[in-house]
Amino acid sequence: MIPTQVVDDDLIREVSQAVEERRGELLDLCRALVETPSANPPGDTTGVAAILGAYLAGQGIASRTAGRSAIKPNLVAEIAGRGQGRHLIFNVHLDTLQPGNESDWTVPIHRMTRRDGRLHGLGIGNMKGAVAAQALATALLARRFGDWSGRISFTAVADETVFGPDGAAFLLEDDRSLIGDAVICGEGPGRLGLALAEKGVCWLEIEARAPSRQGMLARRGESAIVRLAAVIGELDALNELRVDPPAEIASVARDGDDGLRLSVNPGTIAGGYFVSQMAPKASVAVDFRIPPGLTVEAVEARVAAIVARYPDMSFSRIKAWDPNWTGMATPVAQALAQAHGRIRGETARTVVRLPASDASRWRALGVPAICYGPQADTVSGVDDHVLEQDLLDCAKIYTLAALSFLRRSS
Repeated sequence: MIPTQVVDDDLIREVSQAVEERRGELLDLCRALVETPSANPPGDTTGVAAILGAYLAGQGIASRTAGRSAIKPNLVAEIAGRGQGRHLIFNVHLDTLQPGNESDWTVPIHRMTRRDGRLHGLGIGNMKGAVAAQALATALLARRFGDWSGRISFTAVADETVFGPDGAAFLLEDDRSLIGDAVICGEGPGRLGLALAEKGVCWLEIEARAPSRQGMLARRGESAIVRLAAVIGELDALNELRVDPPAEIASVARDGDDGLRLSVNPGTIAGGYFVSQMAPKASVAVDFRIPPGLTVEAVEARVAAIVARYPDMSFSRIKAWDPNWTGMATPVAQALAQAHGRIRGETARTVVRLPASDASRWRALGVPAICYGPQADTVSGVDDHVLEQDLLDCAKIYTLAALSFLRRSS
């Protein structure tokens, strides 16, 4: 249930007007960020961090950079309200995915293209649009410091797209004050959904072994490759497994949504030495994305049961963590849902986000964290884009949600 309104209509109008009046400024910041490459690998965020730091300085906001790697700086800016109160973390990332085959793009990858109400460019959806929107929200909140209590830390991190150690993981190890009381992460789950949860990850390597012999002596089911192929077929059937969400996030979308479905992807496969030799060894690395309501342990138990039906088979874990979520009853979820409703004129659609995000790092520390941002689709890809109005609305919603969350703390 959404709480009693703590941000009045006049303030909503003022914030909306301020964002609309600064549309050009917001678009200029997006353009500068898109024009500065930060694809990961290598994940060099020095250029985009400098642009962002200069923008904040122009708003009278000091920032600092910190990092484990010289080419992967993380930027942190702190602003304070009128007195003691909650500590809210704004979180975005500065690195982007690789573009893939550039010939598939219909727009330049490192130039922001404004077309048919959309803003295109590599990483604008994931997530330079959200970087700009949260930076503008931070600037607006700094000017309205008398309207809220507590403090806000704006964290723009490196190394997120590969879930590496040099971004949010480093910041949370280096500066425990950045743990905070709640997190608004700019990772959009698509279509301005409110992502209460995200899937867990389980990467397993499955290996089959067989006697080494000449291929002309092969018999049915003897080759390591043949046995591995049978296991892969059984694992593929698990793509149909759906679960019910935990009660805390019972509102998340169910019908036709991938958020509550186990996904199983054999990502790489290797085996054999030569076409005329029976393969004595074959292996596959499999990516399982685990919905809330299922666990890594449960997935590995299913894999173990399948593997046990075949001779000389084993599996090992590459990396894994359970799905994670923040309940709808938490103040930060309520503040975002309320702000979304006032700006968009509709009830926020709650979802499970498919990829991992840095929100999970704060949730692992017991901090409520919600993902919300202007990315238009479930995942970014060729012709990555955001809707221009979504971008503006996110700047408004970040500002209003922060005001709601931090006013309530007083």
